[in-house]
Amino acid sequence: MSVAPQALSPHSLATPPSILCRQSLALVMLVICGVINYLDRATLAVANEYIRADLGLSLGEMGVLLSAFSWSYALCQLPVGALVDKIGPRWLLGAGLVIWSVAQAAGGFAATFGYFVVARIVLGIGEAPQFPSAARVVSNWFPLRSRGTPTGIYNSASPLGVALAPLLLPPLIAATSWHWAFFVTGAMGLLAAVMWVGLYRDPVKAQMTPEERAYLEEGEGGAAAPKTSFAAWCALFRYRVTWGMMLGFFGSVYLNWVYLTWLPGYLRTERKMDLAMAGLAAAVPFLCGFAGALIAGWASDRITRHAASPISGRRNAVVIATLGMVAFTIPAALVESNVAAVACISVVIFLANASSACAWSLATVAAPRSRIASLGAIQNFGGFLGGALAPILTGYIAQGWSFAPALLTGAGIAFVGAMSYLFLVTRPIPEA
Repeated sequence: MSVAPQALSPHSLATPPSILCRQSLALVMLVICGVINYLDRATLAVANEYIRADLGLSLGEMGVLLSAFSWSYALCQLPVGALVDKIGPRWLLGAGLVIWSVAQAAGGFAATFGYFVVARIVLGIGEAPQFPSAARVVSNWFPLRSRGTPTGIYNSASPLGVALAPLLLPPLIAATSWHWAFFVTGAMGLLAAVMWVGLYRDPVKAQMTPEERAYLEEGEGGAAAPKTSFAAWCALFRYRVTWGMMLGFFGSVYLNWVYLTWLPGYLRTERKMDLAMAGLAAAVPFLCGFAGALIAGWASDRITRHAASPISGRRNAVVIATLGMVAFTIPAALVESNVAAVACISVVIFLANASSACAWSLATVAAPRSRIASLGAIQNFGGFLGGALAPILTGYIAQGWSFAPALLTGAGIAFVGAMSYLFLVTRPIPEA
């Protein structure tokens, strides 16, 4: 006999088996797509030295090339978030996978600086739907109280992909050339596109049992979320929460992308490590980041259940993690020991991915139900303006002085980001 939804208390709702199956499938697919996403982004960083030698690029020019992806990625966040809310993640992410995989493979044919910049710009356009789609998938398939853990799981794909890149790609480059690193990762993305479109489906509540609907609607009431519109999307910018999330993520992602784009080059150039040791040393921090995303997602759910409100619990987790990034970047920049520097950087990347996971889960409780992907994408837009600036500014500071002031600059920007979250993100945005 079925139980009426209203008879179920918030703490008695177990995950229905059919929904658990769909949740697991969706998260596995999001992690696979996310790993490929970040393998593609990190390929240029891993092959940095070979590409600079082959194309005759300076550190400053490589900084521009490393940032080309982020500019188009950031700008595309604005329309993509609204499109995900309107069309759904299945087709948006599927199309994005095809576009970015073709662009990644095209990068392998690069023979000039200008061609490579164009390929990286298209890569950014294609990758734009990944995380707004993931946020929408989590809001579709998980109740309000349980979104931190799945958010941490799909965010863990980011550092995992970056950690795998310096382990998997250097042997491929050594056996063939840097071009094949782009060809192989591009082919992986096309295969993932077929899998995603073939396997993922959004929930259809009209076809669900009362128990399944009650589970998904827990904490939100029973009313369906209204469809988003352009006017409703624009209205998000009237709230200081939106600006706080944009500015806050700018600071966090800026510092994260200093390491994401320059860590292998930093270890080779500044720390004088050989290729094999630099590859291993570059992988360790991002394996720590993988753990950071998983732990943060799990912990944020538990912190939020005891916080004054869901938004304050998830916001405070972002602030603490970002301030930790600042604290450990300072000794990473200044210590002479390579071991101590890599250890500090490992803590920073652990906290950077914890901060990112908590920031994306924050979007699911700060946004109205109809605009979760939109607010998450706007936050990500702000973040990747920082991500676009980081490799350029770092390259030119390192070229003019050294990497130490470049890292300290990143720490200062991240501190401002933490304060933006703390003082501007105080209450959720109401449904229009």
